[in-house]
Amino acid sequence: MNSNIFFKKKNLNISKIYSNVNLKKNFIINDVKPLEKAKEKDLSFFDSVKYKNFAQKTKAGACITTKELEKFLPDSIQKIIVKNVLFDLAKTLKKIYPDADIDYPDLSLNRPGKNKYKRVRFGNNVLIGRNVKIGNNSIIGSNSIVEHNVKIGEKCIIGSNVIIKNTLVGDNVVIQDNCKIGLKGFGFIPIKSNNIKFPHIGKVIIEKNVEIASGCTIDRGSIDDTYIGNNTYLDNQVHIAHNVKIGANCMIAGQVGFAGSSIIGDNVSIGGQAGISGHLKIGSNVKIGGGSGVVKDIADNQTVMGYPAVPLREFLKRK
Repeated sequence: MNSNIFFKKKNLNISKIYSNVNLKKNFIINDVKPLEKAKEKDLSFFDSVKYKNFAQKTKAGACITTKELEKFLPDSIQKIIVKNVLFDLAKTLKKIYPDADIDYPDLSLNRPGKNKYKRVRFGNNVLIGRNVKIGNNSIIGSNSIVEHNVKIGEKCIIGSNVIIKNTLVGDNVVIQDNCKIGLKGFGFIPIKSNNIKFPHIGKVIIEKNVEIASGCTIDRGSIDDTYIGNNTYLDNQVHIAHNVKIGANCMIAGQVGFAGSSIIGDNVSIGGQAGISGHLKIGSNVKIGGGSGVVKDIADNQTVMGYPAVPLREFLKRK
């Protein structure tokens, strides 16, 4: 059964989408998942040798990939060979999740019912979508919007002018004014005549005791989820792109930007206006100086600074 609670899914046979492929098995696609999370009735994709370890162990029912990469997949996996994996994936996602490439307005929004949220306090002009769950002793500030199926834990404080969609929020979370969480990220497949929008079917998961300061933007995942771990603090105007995963007990200063699909370990501190490129792995206990540009993976217990970011001793020798 499809577990995506935020986007409507069409139940399509894989043979209907890929009628030109000689498939050994036909099945209704349960969901589209990353290699490491896909199950026997899920469709996955493999577009970079960087993820060959996940490819070798995947349990997906079928996988979109290229002729060059198919050798890394198990023999049991049905391989759908294409020239451009992400382009084909975008077209397929649009068929399965037809409403996920644009953030349509939530037309189920209404004022919160007094009987439904007896132990939640609301400011003026708050709007709540259908099937929203808000834990006891939480507060939602004026002019904020919580869209359909969002879950907010107990003792949360949500400021004014906040928009939350496609998100699961843990207990004791603080989200200050003017934050936008769970919106579609920046995803396009460029072609000559047009740019194809890449549907984003993931969500945002915010664990317990997180604080998100004013003006932050956190994109939902594209295929995977965007994740923020326990007790992590974000300063003002931090941007987190789709699929980024930030560990526990991290401290992120103002105007830091994370590009898509980077993974940040636990106990990481990042100074203001630093930038983290996409698809990187930053280890635990790492310190990144303000204004730095991180373009390569960083191992555990490192302190780096500069552009491109290098170990602190090397940075100081440049001066």
